[in-house]
Amino acid sequence: MKKFLSNLTTNQKLVGVALVLGIIALFAGDPYAGTTIKVNEKDIALSTVGNSDKVSVTDLADWIIKDKADFELIDLRSEEKYNEYSIPNSQCIPLVQLSSSDLLRNQKIVLFSDDDVASSQAWFILKTKNYKGVYILDGGLDAWKEKVLFPKAPVNNSKEELAQFEKMKEVAKYFGGQAQTDSSVTETKTQIKLPTSNTSNVKTTAPTGKKKKREGC
Repeated sequence: MKKFLSNLTTNQKLVGVALVLGIIALFAGDPYAGTTIKVNEKDIALSTVGNSDKVSVTDLADWIIKDKADFELIDLRSEEKYNEYSIPNSQCIPLVQLSSSDLLRNQKIVLFSDDDVASSQAWFILKTKNYKGVYILDGGLDAWKEKVLFPKAPVNNSKEELAQFEKMKEVAKYFGGQAQTDSSVTETKTQIKLPTSNTSNVKTTAPTGKKKKREGC
C-alpha cells in the first residue's frame, strides 16, 4: 500500500483525498463544526485539473524575496516541527486546528506541510467552507528544501540550466541554504543542516504587515 501511494501523482493523491473526505462529509456531516458540508464538485474538479490550485516553491521564494503581501502562508505541521524550521513569513496552524482558525475567506492562502498529503486535506476542508483563493505548495517543505535551500548542480551543463542554477545559488544563500555543487551533491539529507529560524538573511516579518509569526501557533 505504501509503495502504491508513493507512486501516485499529486493530482491523484488530491483527488483521492477529496473523494474520501467528500464521502465522510456526506454521511457524517462536518466533523469540525457539526454541520453538513456542501461540496461544489465542479469547483473542486476545475481546481484540480490543470494544477491551478498549486504554487511552486520557486515562485513562493520569489514572492518572499520581493516582499509580496497579498497572501497568507500556512504551515500545517505541529508547533514543535514549526519551531525547528519553517519557511519564512509562515504561520503555524496545525491541520486539526484549521477549521477553527481566523483565516478570512477573501484571503489568498497557500498551504504546506512536509509533502502534499496534509495540504490536500486542508485545501479540501477550506474549499468546502467557501474559501476561494486556496492553494497548496507543490511538493511541500520537501520540495522547498530540495529546490530552494539545497538546489543541485545540473547534470547537463547547458547555458540555460547553468544560468538557472546560478540564480538558485543566490536564492539558496538568501534563505540561509547552500547550493549543492559536484563536491557536495553526495551529502545525505541527514547531514544537511537546516537554517536556524533567526538566520540574518531571512526576513521573518509577516507579509501582511502583522506581528511576526515565528512565535509558534
